[in-house]
Amino acid sequence: MATKYTPLKDHDTPIKVLFTGYLCTVGIGYLFALIQILFTHGMADGKFGLSVNDIVYSYYGNRSGTVLEQKLNGSMKDKAPEQERFKIMEWVRDGALIEDYKDDGIDKIIESRCVMCHNESASGIPDFTKFEQLKILTAQDTGATFSSLIRVSHIHLFGISFIFMFVGLIFSFAETTTTQYKCIAIGMPYVFLIADILSWWLTKIHPMFAWLVILAGMGMAVSFVFMWATSILEMWFFKPVFIDGLGSRYLQWRDSSATSVADRLWFYIKELAKQIKLAGAFAVEQWLKHGWPVIKDWLKK
Repeated sequence: MATKYTPLKDHDTPIKVLFTGYLCTVGIGYLFALIQILFTHGMADGKFGLSVNDIVYSYYGNRSGTVLEQKLNGSMKDKAPEQERFKIMEWVRDGALIEDYKDDGIDKIIESRCVMCHNESASGIPDFTKFEQLKILTAQDTGATFSSLIRVSHIHLFGISFIFMFVGLIFSFAETTTTQYKCIAIGMPYVFLIADILSWWLTKIHPMFAWLVILAGMGMAVSFVFMWATSILEMWFFKPVFIDGLGSRYLQWRDSSATSVADRLWFYIKELAKQIKLAGAFAVEQWLKHGWPVIKDWLKK
């Protein structure tokens, strides 16, 4: 069957430059996003590097202490000397009274160490120039609030889906990858993105779902790297990689008569979709036959 698209290597140079500029820009952006995660969630337990405890503390919270204490021992640990941090935590454990706030000199520490970021002009973080907002953080640490999860969830769903739409669009012009692999690679980020957002909410309810946050993030990263690398290699390094290099062995394996892993995986995906469709039809039938009449009678009564 004739090819219905222009392969990446055959596009005009201006188009290649356009595609490459976008891919390099989002690639750098993705790298900075990972660094940002390391310096925010990755410091939740007070140790550099992302761990399961970091995820638990960020979304479920550390129920053994207050929000302010966890921050001072975690991501804000380097913002003040140990003696000043201990003084603030001591004030929190003594009840965080407004009378002691000034008498113990806590207000001076907050003003010199925290207000430079936590002020009325900053968005998304508490304003420590107002005692009421500081007082809220002296309550038990229950992790991310539902309002913050709603805000971050819709931003990620809109923003990241647009990124993967354009990365997937560029990758769809690849010719070294079979249609099955293309469908899997293009669809993976959206599946893992939804799983990632859902795992935040599940971890907020129970810490056991923290593993799902890490697995979903890894799934998105793997699909992004695969599509990014394949697109760049085909546009600029097709001959040295896929004709003269290691990529030629991949093309031989791809074109062999033996059933590939992608073919088998694609077969199982289609079979699973059929079973889900049948199960859905059965569930609707049972609902209309048994469930809805009960609800309708209940509503009449």
